[in-house]
Amino acid sequence: MSYYDAIILGILQGLTEFLPISSSGHLVLAQAILKVKQSGVSFEVLVHLGSLLAVLVYFRARVFALLRSLFVKDMNQERRTVLHLIIATVPAVVAALLFRDLFERAFSEPAFAAIMLLVTGAILISTRFYSSGVRQIRWLSAIVIGISQALAIIPGISRSGITISAGMATGVNPSRAAEFSFLLSIPAIAGAVIFKADELISISHDLIAQYLIGLAITFVASLFAVYAVLATIRRGKFLYFGFYCFAAGAVGLYLFL
Repeated sequence: MSYYDAIILGILQGLTEFLPISSSGHLVLAQAILKVKQSGVSFEVLVHLGSLLAVLVYFRARVFALLRSLFVKDMNQERRTVLHLIIATVPAVVAALLFRDLFERAFSEPAFAAIMLLVTGAILISTRFYSSGVRQIRWLSAIVIGISQALAIIPGISRSGITISAGMATGVNPSRAAEFSFLLSIPAIAGAVIFKADELISISHDLIAQYLIGLAITFVASLFAVYAVLATIRRGKFLYFGFYCFAAGAVGLYLFL
């Protein structure tokens, strides 16, 4: 992997992790186009760490309040949010443990990732048929969002896209669904990093500089993407990302099918 590859892939990861257009799908397609050969998924995991740092910085006050609620008795609403996040995290953990090898093999199939981008596009465009949600996150919403996040382990299925859409489908206010999706990314990404810690430790010394550059670029791009998604949702333009996913998926199929 060259420095150029690391920069391009870092930008892609940062922008697509929180934009609802699938970071994993774009990384699979980009690595195939750039002919970047990686053993395992260590680079993907490391640049996801950059996205994790970005969401922690953006939601630092909210994250601090949630952590504080574990020790302060009268912060009931924040404590319920923590419980909902735990519930929504469980399906992805179970799926990762049961289907680890299957998911990792999917990262080497760019045509499959392209097809899943088309699926993501359909999911995003379907949100135009949802009524305007006003609800807070509830138990049922947390379960549905959690199952959706488990499906997003598949490259090409956008984690933010499918979880926000799932929240909206259960009547949750779009902005609240987006915030919950971003907060839910914290345990999801942290778990992936811990899960693949052995690969990260064994990264070749020749690649450390490139990987760190990729991480830094991802952090900046991810922070921009968080702002962009929230602004887009407030303007009611969320579904437009679906048309992009259709275009990206079509290009991927043309190149690799």
